[in-house]
Amino acid sequence: MDFSIAASISGLPDFLMYLGASLILTVVYAVLYGVVTTHNELRLIRENNTAAAIAFSGSLLGFVTPLASAIHNSVSLGDCILWGLIALVVQVLAYLLLRMAMDGLSQRIEKGQIAAGIWLGAGSLAAGMINAACMTY
Repeated sequence: MDFSIAASISGLPDFLMYLGASLILTVVYAVLYGVVTTHNELRLIRENNTAAAIAFSGSLLGFVTPLASAIHNSVSLGDCILWGLIALVVQVLAYLLLRMAMDGLSQRIEKGQIAAGIWLGAGSLAAGMINAACMTY
């Protein structure tokens, strides 16, 4: 087998485009998530609030899991971005549903109640895993 560096890195431009798009989508998701939640998770995390860290980590993983599936299954960068945006919408809807199921969810997270953080983090991750599985087209 002949090894050629040029052949090995021929996919680098596509890699960089998908990486850039996924980073932008992830930042957009994090900003939108921060707007939708009634508590400021990044501030709470900076203040060492474990519940907020668990909730935000689960939410972020719940978004990037279907995003990774979209990257893997897309036929083009545009297709990937479209399905990434769909993943974003689904994840925000999952947050809204999880919030409806637990009274005072944001206030509980602000108070550092670990159970509320686990509820939101695990629920977000579960929604993301189902979302990712549905993107195997």
